[in-house]
Order: sequence, then C-alpha cells, then structure tokens
Amino acid sequence: MKINEPIVSYGYTDDSTVLSIMNMIRTGVRFTEWSSYLHISERTMQRYQAENKTFEPLQSEKITQLTMLANYGTEVLGSSESFFKWVSSKNVALGGAMPKTFLDNSFGIEYIKNELGRIAHGVLA
Repeated sequence: MKINEPIVSYGYTDDSTVLSIMNMIRTGVRFTEWSSYLHISERTMQRYQAENKTFEPLQSEKITQLTMLANYGTEVLGSSESFFKWVSSKNVALGGAMPKTFLDNSFGIEYIKNELGRIAHGVLA
C-alpha cells in the first residue's frame, strides 16, 4: 500500500483525513504497542526502521484496519485526542478492559468498532 493511495474507511475516502490519522497513530502508539498489534518482535520493528523496510502484507493490512478504526473513532468521539484517551481508558462496557487491549486481532478490532457504533447511536451498554 502506498501512502498516497486513498483508503476507504467506513465509507470515507478523504485522503487528508486518513493521512493525518495515520500520522497520529504512528506518533500516538508506542513502539511496543505496534509490535504487539502486528505480532512481530520489537527487534524486528527496530530492524525494519533501521533498514527503512516496508511491512509485509499482513502487517500492512493490520495497520490499515487500525487506521480505519482510528478514523471512525475520531469521528464518533469528536477528536483524535478523545479517541486516544477513550482507547487507553478502562471501559465498563468492555468488562473494565482498555479498548486498546483488543486491537491485536481482527475480531477485537471489529468488536471495538461495534462498541464505537453503539456510542455513535447512543447505546452505551
């Protein structure tokens, strides 16, 4: 995937929004969290960075899914700051877990997307 290609995210294809969300994700998520979300070691992440290497298709797909989720969460919660605060806070509707703990697999990402959908429609529990 190239950076300047549009990403269809929950019905939106605004390149500037998606690019800004990607930048926020890159700067807002700690290196160790990316490593766990992408299921690769921190050492591999460091090697990719040092060699300016691109991610494999599976990791690229996960990055795209997380970008789309962040875009949707920002829309639902009103700002990227609100989304990142929400995703990093314990949530009663998720059994006291932080939403970001669900982001290491596709089912968890979908679960969090659905939770955001409930918030968007005023269904909080």
